[in-house]
Amino acid sequence: MVRTEDAVIARFEHSGEKFEILVDPNLAMEVKHGKEVDFGDLMLIDQVFKDAHKGEAKNEESLKKVFGTTDVRQIVKKILAEGEIQLTTQQRREIGERKRKEIVTFISKNAMNPQTNAPHPVQRIENALEEIKFSVDINKPVNEQINAAIKELKKLLPISMEKLNLAVKIPAQFTGKASVILHKYGVKSEEWQNDGSLVALLEIPAGVKQDLFNELNHLTHGEVESKIIENKR
Repeated sequence: MVRTEDAVIARFEHSGEKFEILVDPNLAMEVKHGKEVDFGDLMLIDQVFKDAHKGEAKNEESLKKVFGTTDVRQIVKKILAEGEIQLTTQQRREIGERKRKEIVTFISKNAMNPQTNAPHPVQRIENALEEIKFSVDINKPVNEQINAAIKELKKLLPISMEKLNLAVKIPAQFTGKASVILHKYGVKSEEWQNDGSLVALLEIPAGVKQDLFNELNHLTHGEVESKIIENKR
């Protein structure tokens, strides 16, 4: 449950009536963007208010009239989706910073420098976004802002969302455990060799290549063979 000192008011107005709830600011923003959260963590108190500061609860008649239900969870979802979440300046800043990090992490994992077929380091992406003064909108989901960020980054960095096509060869004694790792990253095809080794073709974001190699090298004690076949859009 959210602590009293951390809770904020989310307000929805309809036909001259106000409906308020006390919620965790971060989880409230996630619900606003369509995510599912634990309502026990989201709400300070399982109640819809006329005035949250005064503790005046809304009667069931008003709830039924406006929301068509008295189910608090359904009402809360609508309040958060269509209403206003009253965030402090600090809370808005923290949410913006978190979303910015999510955007940077996604780009670092999924985009690459087409000149080197390697991902751009996180710090390079962060510096570039800072230089182009990219503004994160806390009211929009991260996935709706990634393309805009990449478009702006292309003004400074060679960047592509192409994926790498990799061929890897696993020695026979490691194929069982290696198969689990390979399928986690997305295998396009597999071919068993006469000596019992396994050749697999994968298509992966450039940013996860090193993670894949780290896992395979750890398992095979460095005996895995790999080759970049081609890049595909």
